[in-house]
Amino acid sequence: MDSARDSHEPVLVDEIVFWLRCKPGGVYVDCTLGYAGLATRILHRTAPDGILIGIDRDEHALNESRARLQAVMPRVHLRHGNFAEIKTLVAESGFQHVDGVVFDLGVSSPQLDRPERGFSFRDDGPLDMRMDQREGRTAADLVRDVPERELADMIFQLGEERYSRRIARAIAQARMQGVIGTTRQLAAVVENAVPGSYRHGRIHCATRTFQALRIAVNRELDVLEPALRDAADIVAPGGRVCAVSFHSLEDRIVKHTFRALATGPAASVKVLTKKPVMASESERDHNPRSRSAKLRVVERMSKESMQ
Repeated sequence: MDSARDSHEPVLVDEIVFWLRCKPGGVYVDCTLGYAGLATRILHRTAPDGILIGIDRDEHALNESRARLQAVMPRVHLRHGNFAEIKTLVAESGFQHVDGVVFDLGVSSPQLDRPERGFSFRDDGPLDMRMDQREGRTAADLVRDVPERELADMIFQLGEERYSRRIARAIAQARMQGVIGTTRQLAAVVENAVPGSYRHGRIHCATRTFQALRIAVNRELDVLEPALRDAADIVAPGGRVCAVSFHSLEDRIVKHTFRALATGPAASVKVLTKKPVMASESERDHNPRSRSAKLRVVERMSKESMQ
């Protein structure tokens, strides 16, 4: 099992397929294709003529998915891009409306497992963290250039890290001595900045700092709300938008955006999940990544029901 596409297990797959109401002949968009684990299930449920549009910022993931989906490629449209461009990418695939859209947010296991991507400190690698390596600043750029106070705010707001000011101060001091260019170098700075008792908690003391930098590098929260709104626009009446989040910042945006779309005289959707759908106990035991996953779903209303 040396291939990245074999090492990532998507979460809540049965639940997503159920809520999407996958059907033969339907058109579905996977906004975070990754290594096609969920896409494979959608294609199976929509056979023989269902269409899947797969979007991903990660070119390596797209290449892996293309190889995995080779047998069904006539039913697949792969698009390299940000899900913020969902309307354009769907139109380029030849569709104006679709039957369902799914967002599986966050970072995938294969991305974490590749040291050269810089998402994890388990192995040393360049401090990159870009989902799309064609563009944008790296995490090393942020660590080098962002002023201490702004860096502290970023780590606190995006990482929900209570020791953000101590960590930012330590980073500012360390970068005066030299470049912080690798994941292990940054993790060591964080470890030395926090109290000893904090270094032995449930999660590694650098985890929240790495999360904050990843979110900032990829502008993950900036593009989420407009992408959810665009997804709701392109689903046909009765079509559904599913969003799986993995931390409170994402879930809050999904919850509030869906609620706003379902409220008031301009309401265009109805919320189907009053509370988020969580993984079963067996899935949580089998796939630790699923423990923090929350699925929320809305359905596009017909014009008649919107009046």
